[in-house]
Amino acid sequence: MLKVHKIIHIDMDAFYASVEQRDRPELKGKPVVVGGHPHGRGVVATCSYEARKFGIHSAMPCARAYKLCPEAIFLKPRFDVYKRVSREIREIFYEYTDLVEPLSLDEAFLDVTTNKKQIASATRIAQVIRKKIYERTGRLTASAGVSFNKFLAKVASDFNKPNGITVVPPHEAEAFIDKLPIRKFYGVGKVTEKKMLNLGIKTGADLKRIEKDRLVSFFGKAGKYFYDISHGNDTRPVQAHRIRKSIGKETTLREDIDDIYQIMDILEAIAVGLEDDLKKHDIRGTTVTLKVKYFDFQSITRSLTAQEPIKEARVMMNHVRSLLNKTEAGRKKVRLLGISISNFAGIDNKERRYKQLLLPFRNGDSW
Repeated sequence: MLKVHKIIHIDMDAFYASVEQRDRPELKGKPVVVGGHPHGRGVVATCSYEARKFGIHSAMPCARAYKLCPEAIFLKPRFDVYKRVSREIREIFYEYTDLVEPLSLDEAFLDVTTNKKQIASATRIAQVIRKKIYERTGRLTASAGVSFNKFLAKVASDFNKPNGITVVPPHEAEAFIDKLPIRKFYGVGKVTEKKMLNLGIKTGADLKRIEKDRLVSFFGKAGKYFYDISHGNDTRPVQAHRIRKSIGKETTLREDIDDIYQIMDILEAIAVGLEDDLKKHDIRGTTVTLKVKYFDFQSITRSLTAQEPIKEARVMMNHVRSLLNKTEAGRKKVRLLGISISNFAGIDNKERRYKQLLLPFRNGDSW
């Protein structure tokens, strides 16, 4: 009989903003927004919980955030600091398991089914990890979700924020999912939520009642995913070594521009920065993708695949010029430009197959 996997999702609370409040005690208790300039074109990377009370959230235009809370303190991100703290946190994870799958600087999955400390309770491990993060990082807090698959662990970590923990053992999963508001389902954005509400789907129980074929007809490939997670099925493993499929850079402009020479200058600067990243990671790729977002927020991409791998900005720009000709840049004003490289040479992008048998978990077992 195969064991049920024990998975923890750790999510730092308002990570960038919390680091800023830690390093500048005068910011504690104040609405802090980390991101772009309040009068520019940038967006909110994250914000403190004090700022969230005003309706500010990540990915919101900073200009909008300023209107919601003019007294908010806007700070430019210090990614070098965030990366250093993230490494400290990750080292704590590795004290318990090598099966760590970072999703970003501030969150990760851990599979602790078997672990270095031989602790039977995943809940206990999550509690100790959160305590160590708090002590070693200068009182930064983390929330945790504990369950038997990645979907439930991730949803659970958001259930009791900030500085909380939620445990969903297998015998409680059905009731947890049934009561879960549809907006809390990972992968359900505003557009999908509106569509589901129009279909009468308000909770996990509503979603579970709909047949798989109907969900696929409503939502395409995502329909199968929604069907599976509504039944508690998610067989994705915690992948300790994730293959990076692309690397890119982009910039949001302070003003919309249609000067093609200015556009080319900006793209060349992006290409030079991208070359540095490719050299740093010692990789090169054959596919170049140009991203353009117009003044009306319409976003398009144009790609081509070269015969030889690319990592030099000069070669990159030769392809970018031809891709730019396939856009309306210069005829329409643009607000964002970006370049990415993918299809890396020598890297096997095949996804590993994984099957996980989910068996009933006995109530008396340690969780």
